[in-house]
Amino acid sequence: MTNIFDPAQQPSELWRWSATALAHGIRTGAISSREATLASLQRIEQVNPHVNALVEVSPEEALEMADAADRAVASGENLGPLHGVPVSIKVNSDQKGHATTNGVVAFKDMVAHEDAPHVANLRRSGAVFVGRSNTPAFSYRWFTNNDLHGRTLNPWDATRTPGGSSGGAAAAAATGMVAMAHGNDIGGSIRQPAYCCGVTGLRPTVGRIPSWFGPANADQALSVQTMLTQGPLARCVSDLRLSLAAMSPFDPRDLVHASPALPGPGLARPIKVAFLRDAGPSKPTAAALAALDQAADWLRDAGYVVEEVADPVFEEAYKLWYLLAMEEFRQLMPLVEEVGDYGMKKTAEHYYAVAKDWWGEQPDLTTYMNGYARRGTLIVKLQQFMQKYPLMLMPVAAEQAFEQDADIQSVESMRRVMAANWLMMAIPMLGFPAMSVPTGVAGGLPVGVQLLGQRFREDVVLDAGEVIEARAGILTPIDPR
Repeated sequence: MTNIFDPAQQPSELWRWSATALAHGIRTGAISSREATLASLQRIEQVNPHVNALVEVSPEEALEMADAADRAVASGENLGPLHGVPVSIKVNSDQKGHATTNGVVAFKDMVAHEDAPHVANLRRSGAVFVGRSNTPAFSYRWFTNNDLHGRTLNPWDATRTPGGSSGGAAAAAATGMVAMAHGNDIGGSIRQPAYCCGVTGLRPTVGRIPSWFGPANADQALSVQTMLTQGPLARCVSDLRLSLAAMSPFDPRDLVHASPALPGPGLARPIKVAFLRDAGPSKPTAAALAALDQAADWLRDAGYVVEEVADPVFEEAYKLWYLLAMEEFRQLMPLVEEVGDYGMKKTAEHYYAVAKDWWGEQPDLTTYMNGYARRGTLIVKLQQFMQKYPLMLMPVAAEQAFEQDADIQSVESMRRVMAANWLMMAIPMLGFPAMSVPTGVAGGLPVGVQLLGQRFREDVVLDAGEVIEARAGILTPIDPR
């Protein structure tokens, strides 16, 4: 592992630069956005056929955006945080002039007439859209495969998942095809792919980044309103910080948006970190535990006080996700049966088979209502807990990247996957910010940890992530294996 984000490198290597370095170079005239975009497009041509991360590439549109970015620099205009930087947009988000397929064959011609709020913010920030990243059908699995766009491979090991649902985004960022990849997260869809592919991924607080998911004229499901966030994936933490600033401005189409200042007020020092090392329904592997212990030591070296704690609310929140989100998703099952692919249908079948052990075959309205009431209580409990511990260190998952299609092999295999990824669901249920940050490689696959902060304190999470990154290094963009 080496830090390869050196602005002194030659333009032919611009695909290796961080978004932060590219934005600075373009802003100062050291490089052009056209050069950065051409390097990105050349890298896509080189590696995308091997991993299928970007399922639509738009070189003409991208170069037009790059040239416009260069003209803006030359004319002295105000420039946004990601001005001239090549990025990708996930195919489940509206991007004007492009189909929002969400990995579904029946949606292949659903061309968006305007940008979703988070895409509009990226456009206003000056980002250059080079392509659209893959997702499983309906963005429903931790395995990125669908009948429309095919399978995305993990660039570290093609037999392992790149994660989901932002698997295309993670693979694109990991291989240097884009400096920043857009993703979204309602059940781990940013953090888990980042973990599988060895990049950083930030799930902001619900309401931090304005969002809209689904048809523009549809009503947003309650779980989408309360749990879904948009966010960035990138090879280094500084790029997450830059992208968060780019994606966060207000948009009136978002119903829960809030804009607390970043960074927030100073915290009492030393900062106490609650270390959730070995809890939940699945014991972490030796590699996952070693990553946690190493990250804890690095934080201690940087002056944090790290104390191992018992799980305050997360295991209960994990099971609650499968009541609230899955019961709402049940309303979509007729559409899934009509247009969903095999992997999507089998995954849903297995989810419900496991969840019924907790909630019965089909919970009634009272159980559902009581579940949302309980959600509020858990949020308050965690907020109170985090008055003492403003930061938490925990696994991303109990295992490294799973073998491809482990979720659809059997109900028991799905039970293992769900248990290993339990924190993927618990955190969205509560709405707090969290990020995945790599710590190294074990057995040929990336490994890392998860950091969680108080609501709207993404700055505290990012600061701690940079401490870990400074010791672990940044995983070099790799050629697919």
